[in-house]
Amino acid sequence: MTALSLTINGTPFGPIEVRDDLSMNDFLREVLGMTGTKFGCGAAQCLSCVVIVDDPAGSSATRPTCVMPAVSFNGAHIRTVEGHARAGQLTALQKAFVAHYAFQCGYCTAGFLNEAQVLLERLEAAPIPRAGLEQAILDALDGHLCRCSGYVRYHEAVRDVVLAEPARYLL
Repeated sequence: MTALSLTINGTPFGPIEVRDDLSMNDFLREVLGMTGTKFGCGAAQCLSCVVIVDDPAGSSATRPTCVMPAVSFNGAHIRTVEGHARAGQLTALQKAFVAHYAFQCGYCTAGFLNEAQVLLERLEAAPIPRAGLEQAILDALDGHLCRCSGYVRYHEAVRDVVLAEPARYLL
């Protein structure tokens, strides 16, 4: 057993005693009741389970939760899909996913949403030329699996968010 302390969506949790082999996915879903993060393949291959991990230096990256023990997130600041909307208002990215009906069954949506959010933050910090946008979206979302084949719609939604505010994301 290990005492786990971390911050999730801005709220501190812990210390909470957890088994050393408890996955982060099970910790979120079973201990905290945060069911937005899905368990897909159990091998970190589909990436439906990723959460955003914020680095103290200001950058962020996604990290799978299905194969990672919860204790490996000790001291981390993470964001889950539940942390995107503010005061009941969807973000521009969430609205774009809805407008494009980017999800079908919705199982992979949390992973795509988290990855796309990290991409938007990266573009905001370091804008790229418009000509590189398609490749940046492809590179960011590559590896995420959608059994319903919603890839085009996810890509279109992200593209629309970026192009709605080109001065924010593009050179």
